[in-house]
Amino acid sequence: MRTLVVGAGALGGTITTRLRASGVDVSLAVRNRETAELLKRAGLQLSGTGGSASVAMVDVAPLDTYSAGDRFDLIVLATKAHDAIEVAPAAIRLLREGGTLLPIQNGGVSTLLGDRFGSAVVLGGVSNLGATMIAPGVYEQRNAGHLLIGEIAGRQSRRSELVRDWLGRGVDVRITANLRGSIWSKLLLNCSVTTIGALAGSTMREYIARPAGRELFDRVYDETLRVALGSGAALERMIVDPIPPGWGSATATDAHDRWLAEIVRAYGGLTPSMLQDFERGRPTEIDFINGYVVSRGRDVGVDTPANARIVEMVRAITRRELAPSPTLLERLLR
Repeated sequence: MRTLVVGAGALGGTITTRLRASGVDVSLAVRNRETAELLKRAGLQLSGTGGSASVAMVDVAPLDTYSAGDRFDLIVLATKAHDAIEVAPAAIRLLREGGTLLPIQNGGVSTLLGDRFGSAVVLGGVSNLGATMIAPGVYEQRNAGHLLIGEIAGRQSRRSELVRDWLGRGVDVRITANLRGSIWSKLLLNCSVTTIGALAGSTMREYIARPAGRELFDRVYDETLRVALGSGAALERMIVDPIPPGWGSATATDAHDRWLAEIVRAYGGLTPSMLQDFERGRPTEIDFINGYVVSRGRDVGVDTPANARIVEMVRAITRRELAPSPTLLERLLR
């Protein structure tokens, strides 16, 4: 299965390194010629969870230099969400007849691309791999996560099995027959874990210990869950059951505290990817995470004031009008 990974950031670099180190012949597409030349010289290095791996030689080039003669059976979009939407048309032109485009971004990217190019071309995906890019070509895997893939229409397919078995030579890949539900279950955690941590400039374990952090988590999770259910999503278990014990009760229970502790154990020590975007001056995926919830909330008649305020604050940080700080959580609640 001739494969192209688009994007050499934390996720794309980790996947490519694991696959190449396992003997899978996979090519890599990057944004510009300078990055391609750097990776050709330096190779790829990966440390952390799952053990170390390195690749001395990598077939890498800017996406726009791949030609009609470079046809692929599988193209994995491992860019940021906004970049995935932008580069998808160029990537699809590189697919062989019957080939598959696999986006693995947060939010509704898979469904957006599926609606645009058809479910016969687009196979949906969500990533639970935690990784960071230390420098171009140097990566650290932060958890024992996996890729979750499935047909957008929500059925089992031979295509999903073939992609799972192929990519599974390097990374853990699982199939779901309920991709839309899985996307919403991941969004519940993205909106409440990742984005709040980015605003606070801290890990979840640090911000959840603050009263304002705990209250904001509960508010954002509650809003997002109400939008998910209002959208008709059949939610999937993702680390924990998506509906917390005692949900809707004004008083937290011991069962709810244990439920939250499971999330902290899984994600509490991870540096939010959005915080890394702030630090590197890169655009964030806020429009596809909390912004997506706000948009869908309007569609289904669910108010999302906490998510909307988070979107405003993230955009202000991107414009350098604010800086990440735990004090932003108190300010947001006010």
